[in-house]
Amino acid sequence: MSAPVFDVARIGPGEGSIAPRTRLTSDAPTQSLDGRWRFRLSPSPALAPHDGWTAGDTDGWDEIAVPAHWNMSGFGTPAYSNVQFPFPIDPPYPPDENPVGDYVRRIDVDDAIRQVTDAGGRVLLRFDGIESAADVFVNGTRLGSTRGSRLTHEFDVTDHLTGTGDVVAVRVAQFSDGTYLENQDMWWLPGIFRSVTLLARPVGGIDDAVVTGDFDHETGRGAVEVTTSADAVLEIAELGIRQGVPAGRSTVDAGEVGPWSAETPRLYTATLRTASETVSVRIGFRRVRADDGVLTLNGRPIMLRGVNRHEHDPDRGRVHTTELARRDLVLMKQHNINAVRTSHYPPHAELLDLADELGLYVIDECDLETHEYEYVSWRGNPSDDPAWEASFVDRIRRTVTRDRTHPSVIMWSLGNESGAGCNIRAMARWVRENDGTRLIHYEGDHSSRDTDVYSRMYASHDEVRRIGEEADEIAPADIGAAELRRRSLPFVHCEFGHAMGNSPGGVKEYWDLYERFPRLAGGFIWEWIEHAIAVEDEHGRRAFRYGGDFGESVHDHNFVIDGLISADRDVRPGLVDYAAIVAPVVIEVDAARRRIRLQNRYDHVDTSHLAFRWRREVDGETVAHGELTVPAVGPRQRAEVPLPDEARVVSGSSVADVLTVDAVLREGTSWASAGHVVATGQHVAAGTPRVGQASAPEPDEFDRRGRPLRLGSLGVVDGPGIGIWRAPTDNDLFPGWDEPTLPPMAERWALARIDRMQTRVRSVESDAAALVVDTRVGAPSFDSGVDALWRWSTVPEGLLLELDLRSIGSWDNSWIEKAPFSWTVDWARLGIDVTFAGAPVGMEFAGYGPGPSYPDTASGVQFGWFDAGADDLVTPHVRPQESGSRRGVRTAVIRTTEGGVRVSVVGGEALDAGVALTVSPWDRTTLSTTSHASLLPTPTATHVSIDIAQSGVGTATCGPGVLPRHRLPARDASFALLFETA
Repeated sequence: MSAPVFDVARIGPGEGSIAPRTRLTSDAPTQSLDGRWRFRLSPSPALAPHDGWTAGDTDGWDEIAVPAHWNMSGFGTPAYSNVQFPFPIDPPYPPDENPVGDYVRRIDVDDAIRQVTDAGGRVLLRFDGIESAADVFVNGTRLGSTRGSRLTHEFDVTDHLTGTGDVVAVRVAQFSDGTYLENQDMWWLPGIFRSVTLLARPVGGIDDAVVTGDFDHETGRGAVEVTTSADAVLEIAELGIRQGVPAGRSTVDAGEVGPWSAETPRLYTATLRTASETVSVRIGFRRVRADDGVLTLNGRPIMLRGVNRHEHDPDRGRVHTTELARRDLVLMKQHNINAVRTSHYPPHAELLDLADELGLYVIDECDLETHEYEYVSWRGNPSDDPAWEASFVDRIRRTVTRDRTHPSVIMWSLGNESGAGCNIRAMARWVRENDGTRLIHYEGDHSSRDTDVYSRMYASHDEVRRIGEEADEIAPADIGAAELRRRSLPFVHCEFGHAMGNSPGGVKEYWDLYERFPRLAGGFIWEWIEHAIAVEDEHGRRAFRYGGDFGESVHDHNFVIDGLISADRDVRPGLVDYAAIVAPVVIEVDAARRRIRLQNRYDHVDTSHLAFRWRREVDGETVAHGELTVPAVGPRQRAEVPLPDEARVVSGSSVADVLTVDAVLREGTSWASAGHVVATGQHVAAGTPRVGQASAPEPDEFDRRGRPLRLGSLGVVDGPGIGIWRAPTDNDLFPGWDEPTLPPMAERWALARIDRMQTRVRSVESDAAALVVDTRVGAPSFDSGVDALWRWSTVPEGLLLELDLRSIGSWDNSWIEKAPFSWTVDWARLGIDVTFAGAPVGMEFAGYGPGPSYPDTASGVQFGWFDAGADDLVTPHVRPQESGSRRGVRTAVIRTTEGGVRVSVVGGEALDAGVALTVSPWDRTTLSTTSHASLLPTPTATHVSIDIAQSGVGTATCGPGVLPRHRLPARDASFALLFETA
């Protein structure tokens, strides 16, 4: 009755389970074993007791929920690493310090299952996910083991169950030989984290079946491909199909059908019936191809507007819930995303049901990554070691077999960042022999010899352009057949736009390339969700933690906080920007010609499901609105539509005259209600502010350095002064793949000391019209800086500031002795900083919003009149950093607990473009020196920046830094601001 030695260091797949089967919905009885299990934790396999636990002797044990991770349940702590490995690369051995969890549950088998076994049927015990390796026992008998943490394993337990008081026992190791194949940039979270189920298998039932739909776009007819383990009756009531199908493979003509696509997720319910069992499958009729270097579905090119998605719950780790899965996919659809790469393992099976239903293309990725071998120059990589072949093939076999009925799955991905070799080829070979209805994806081998698409991650804009141009180039005469084939494949940018912190920038420039070159089939942002883990801090508040916060000796800090949404599913600004960039409709408002130009970027549907609503706003008031009469514009077609006379934009406003056209859903869908905005176009005509006669202000309104004591009704705590630095974003801390030999931007700023600039007042003079203050702000030790001429005047409306800025000195690294490379110190921003009394309450502003934006993340904001509360001013990044800039602001009211001030642009180069306004509860030094948002102090003042220019944010954490067009080299500037009491 005791467990044998737990072998966690043998190369090979699990053993003892039955062959993988398709996941089907069956009317055969099932019994969930989810719930409370008895549990104990041992420090290693060697110290795990060999007592009578497998027979149910669990006196004194704890309890744990299944599904759950034990280190998210009070037994140990989580650990995060990316490429780094948590123990030595010494395959196939894990370290001796390898926690082992023993799980035991005593069960009575349901009567419905007993009836099946009494009639000669079988019972299977199914595990949907155990990390990382397990031995499985029933009533003391070892049934076998599992490998492949995110893969399904089923054991035949028919001969081991008594029906009453049966003991299911599982011994789980956190690390094993399988861990060498599962280094997937995520938290290490051991345990039984997906469901455990008993399944009855009746005599004469359907042990396995594959039912898929094929579509011929030329005839509009469909075919049902059926492979079944038993003679059965196929029925698709909606198509009038009811006919017998023999065991084996057969094809049934479905007649005219509605095709499935992400835009038209048409599903039909198919059933297979025998005398003892009925199984059902929702099928979609579609055909995926790579035609002449173009990715097509149903004969039409498609664009993948994608994201990479890990499974993550901040409270439960990788434990799946229907609510969160649906929320994820609904949010994706609402933000114009149509594709998901399941990084880097097959998702919970229910996610694919939701993708079928809601309409998302899926790259279903195998549970494989050997990225740690990069640390040893890929020596000994299992991907090219024949000893590991069975493990590799077993993983792809279980992936494909479980998910092969889903129309949403358009590609099988062999894994991620595992290099190249014989075992990758063996996986591809198995897929080709067993499923010809989808394409094969794998990025790790750039030769693409085993794939149907050419895939890269974080390729630069220039490289993506060259890849797009390859399809039209005449290949060199000496090019090899393999390279010629690679050039003929569609290109998929499987990871780009690293959404870490205030990010990602430069996405629009990528998308312009995708739209320009037919070979480029789109890409997938890394990634969907931030993997923060929620804790309760010392004050009882919900707080978020990242790598290193749980005492890990090997970790990658906050590199796991890199999503378009927060761990709690709050939308980050990067998702809003991405939604606008990938919008399936582009609206250009041509106010001069009083018309709009429409571009339909849907791949399969026209625009008849959209209404086009317009409104004209003048200085914050809606003066006219209506709905345009727009003909149905076909997929990938363009049209021009006239605007009514009342939509005419005229001069005469003081702030702005704005014409906005929104494309909205006419009717509600499964993912959004009627009126949901799909795309927006605007024309903004700047107003002409008016300022009265100027005179010199009263001397007692300024200090001896020429700085105002109050602005509006707010006391000035510090400043105003000149600022060119920002609290570094995550991207600022990395050099970027386009400049790998140069210091990161934040390091350049620190070397140039622009984070500690000092001010000298050169003169303070007054005349009848103004108080003129001449200042110089410079970097310690250097002669570089900014000269500023401040001209303060009193006008009937308030206090007028006219500001001239001049860059002085050298802004390169010539002062660094023996510097190996030359580089410039581009500024983060150029503007003024002022600190007001009182914590921020909020602000109302006329500018681009409602959320923040930067020069290379400005697609998702529109001009309007907005109100931002205190909690909306900045983005609550888990690691504090620069955020909250509202661009193109013409006028704004800033409110604190002590009062308010209105600031308006009234002259200079900002008159047309406006300024970037940031209102923050914290100063930049505090932001840059605080490790977690939960550690930021309680706000006591309001920190305001008014910038005439800013740098973009880029995506340097993975990929290129800020593109040249979005950088801010040292420059001069001038603008005028009006401060009024609010």
